[in-house]
Amino acid sequence: MAVVKVIELLGSSKKSWEDAACQAVRRASKTIKGIKSIDVLGFKAKVNNGKIVEYRAHLKVAFEVK
Repeated sequence: MAVVKVIELLGSSKKSWEDAACQAVRRASKTIKGIKSIDVLGFKAKVNNGKIVEYRAHLKVAFEVK
């Protein structure tokens, strides 16, 4: 039987919300092996002078504990 741990991460990007989620997973995968899935909890953005300057994604990341 597998044991799965879930952590929360915040990713950011100047391109898009999708890229913000990808950045979070990419960075986490450098130190966490066996990422199985993500659950996107929400999106936010930083706005400056009426324009979005940073996209942010709030994720739950699940990975198998060895």
